[in-house]
Amino acid sequence: MARSSELLDSLNGALPRTEAADLRYIGLDTWSGLQALQAMLHVQRASIDAVADALPAIAAAAEAIAERLKIGGRLIYVGAGSSGLLAQVDALELPSNYGLSRDQIKVVIAGGENALTQIDGSAEDDIDAAIDAILALHPQRKDCVVALSVSGQTPFAVAALKLAHANRCLSVAIANNSGSALLDVAEHRILVETPPEVVAGSTRMGAGTAQKCVLNLLSTLVAMRLGRVYDGLMVSLEASNDKLRKRAAHIVAQAANVDLTTAKFALHRANNQIKPAILLACGAGDVAEAMTTLEHHDGNVRAALVHLGFGPRAAH
Repeated sequence: MARSSELLDSLNGALPRTEAADLRYIGLDTWSGLQALQAMLHVQRASIDAVADALPAIAAAAEAIAERLKIGGRLIYVGAGSSGLLAQVDALELPSNYGLSRDQIKVVIAGGENALTQIDGSAEDDIDAAIDAILALHPQRKDCVVALSVSGQTPFAVAALKLAHANRCLSVAIANNSGSALLDVAEHRILVETPPEVVAGSTRMGAGTAQKCVLNLLSTLVAMRLGRVYDGLMVSLEASNDKLRKRAAHIVAQAANVDLTTAKFALHRANNQIKPAILLACGAGDVAEAMTTLEHHDGNVRAALVHLGFGPRAAH
């Protein structure tokens, strides 16, 4: 049975953009696999493109988060469903990739730990659980709370961010619909207006891809501002297995402009810590000198090398 564009427009008018159905995908289930996948990929690309307009907001939020983390604040993610799971992934990767303390990264997800193995849709409506979870963390002014919700209306996320804002935490909202409650609450508002999904309302797809992209950009810039990146290298990487120890040696070799043998020896002397190994490979007298110099410069490799007179490559 044919559906009119007028009826669809009327139905969509009561929905957020991310929940709307698109006439272009009527009959989707009868398309060839290749045609369906091409349509899905098109929306994925469009969703990533939508992130571009949010770059200034992402940059501002990252700078503010970094300043709070420098004084001992925490980065607290809040989300429900797919958004919560994406936040959990970002939180798990930051310590190993960038050396952030695990105690500084927290995740408040609707449904608690059970949500990591089975999503309970009703949990996103549990305002009391959101409030209890935030209060259990004893939020402080130096903390940062980043709440994610595709619709921007998820009660769990909105309630958690409201409470965090009331406790003078830095509040950051990531949402895919304008004029939403979550954005209204936040000090830093990251709006990514993704198109309707190929499968209407399946926001784990295009909208989720965009949110993952935002988290990647946000947390990586935070890590850069905390001195965890030098010349595009992960100088705070935890070299916890053979693959990562090999990567660490290449990082030291590239950063210090030395061969792999020299880099590996420097890493051995520095107990597999990349930053002091770079300084040692550049000519620092011993581990104590390397560590003291890094501490004096808040762990910033570039500043430490300048201090020791080893002339790192100029910043661009």
